[in-house]
Parts: sequence; structure tokens; C-alpha cells
Amino acid sequence: MTTMLFACAMLGCSAAWAVDPSVKELRIGFQKSSVNLVIAQQQKLFEQEFPNAKITWNEFPGGPQILEALAVGSVDIGATGDTPPVYAQAGNKPLHYIAYEAAKPLSSAILVPQKSKITQLKHLKGKRVAVHRGSSSHYLLVQAVRKAGLQWSDVKPIWLSPADARAAFQKGAVDAWAIWDPYYAAAELEDKAKVLTTGQGLSPNYTFYLASGKFIDKHPQAISGVIEQINLADQWVQKNLKTTATIFAKTTGLKPNVSQTFVQRRPRPSYAAPLTAKVIADQQQLADRFAELKIIPKPIQINQVVWTGK
Repeated sequence: MTTMLFACAMLGCSAAWAVDPSVKELRIGFQKSSVNLVIAQQQKLFEQEFPNAKITWNEFPGGPQILEALAVGSVDIGATGDTPPVYAQAGNKPLHYIAYEAAKPLSSAILVPQKSKITQLKHLKGKRVAVHRGSSSHYLLVQAVRKAGLQWSDVKPIWLSPADARAAFQKGAVDAWAIWDPYYAAAELEDKAKVLTTGQGLSPNYTFYLASGKFIDKHPQAISGVIEQINLADQWVQKNLKTTATIFAKTTGLKPNVSQTFVQRRPRPSYAAPLTAKVIADQQQLADRFAELKIIPKPIQINQVVWTGK
């Protein structure tokens, strides 16, 4: 079954995939790692799906900022890693998971400088680790500390955006950096950073697509159209990996080898599909761990904010 047929089977789309004429505006939040959304933007796929709507694109440095924008009504849909939605739900934000992409644990890592003497996770004890608070890498670091037999209080998280974290990493102002692609690829190739661990066995590192409660309530039929266009973008990406890497190099300023590494590390395919029981369980494990550590203010139930198409 092809990606598109699979998506249609899962989403229940019909041969007459309907354009929703009620959508007059669609505001999309994305980040540099949002491959399918960037390609959808480049190919104007949402403009084709919603010809009566004004489509606007808003780039953010990370998922937490995208979900804050969703919560305050600045954007309608967005793509993030696994941790931002947990923070948002714990903060009573009116957001809903609408789809996910395949796990990509190899696309995130904890890095140390080339000449660092840190060679094992247990060596992070007492060390300064740059990480974007509330990002997927926040969970990666939590899991890595746990695997090392350390307490969360044993490390010193330095809360920095990816750009600021890289500058601190290059200057030696931090001892390690928990980060995702394409920043991971850039540090690995350009700064000769060493990989202390990837997310393998620690964090699935899912990409999630989320929509505001208000947009879903107003345009429930449009969600299927949004997912359809994301999958058309992924279908194109899988057939044009080299061109995709070239597009990212041009649009983001990444060096070609960095862009190529970033694109090649993604799962193939990486289409958007409804959340499965396993994905929800993995996400619940993340939420439970954060509640246990009091990183979020209260326990939450992931399945309460998963869109079911009803």
C-alpha cells in the first residue's frame, strides 16, 4: 500500500476529497526541522487545498514557541517534537494532536566538544548541559540522566534556544548540548562535536502535528485536508531527497552537507498518520516522567487531547 493510499485508508478519505470552502484563513507554525511543512510551503500545497483561504507561514525557533502561538490564537496548526505538547496540555492550553510522523531517535543527540573528556552519560554529573526548555531534547536529557543512574538534580541544565546554545557550545560555556536536527547535524559536521548518545533507546523523538481547539471546532473537515497535503509533501520528499536537501540548504542557510545529513537521517517515509495506541502510550510515558519530576505542574492524560476525527 502506498503512503497516500495508507493515509486515505487511515483517515477515511473518499475519492472526492473535498475542499473546505469555509476556511478563509490558515496560519501555520513551523520550524527549520519541519521538512514536510517546508516542502508544502514551497509547493503551495495548502493554497491548492484551500483556494479561498489566506495562507500564512510563521517560523519559530522551536516547538514550545509554536504551541504558545497556537494557544493564544496566533497560528492554527503547527508541528513540534514530543515534549512541547505535554507542557501545553499541563498548562491547560486548548490544543489537540491531529497526527504524528514515525519515530526518529537518531535525529537527536547529546553532544560534547571534540576534546571533551566526557565519554559516558554518568560523566554528566555536575556538568552544564545546554537544552531548550520544553523541547524534545529536554526529554532526551531527562532519559539520559536516568539511564546513567543519576538524579535530575545531578546535572545543571542551561536553558538556551538552539542558536544561543550553539554559540555557548562553541565558546566552551557549556559542557554538553542536548539538541535535534538540523542543529545536531551542523554541530556534528562543522564543530566536530562528538556524540555522547543519540535518542536510540531513550526517546522516540516523534514529530506531532497539532491544531488549536478553536480551529478544529470551526473547521473539523479541514483537518483531513491539512493531513492530506502534508502527506503529498512527504511523498514528494521521498522521491526527491537530494532536491529536498538542496531546498533546505537554500532556505535555511545550512551548508549542503549539513542539509543532506539532516534529510537523510529522517525515517522513510515520514508521512502524517493518526496517533496509534503505542504512540499515545509513549507520549504518556513522557508525561508521567515529567510529572514525577515535577517538571510539569500536574499529571495529565494524553488521550484526552487526541483528535479522533469526530
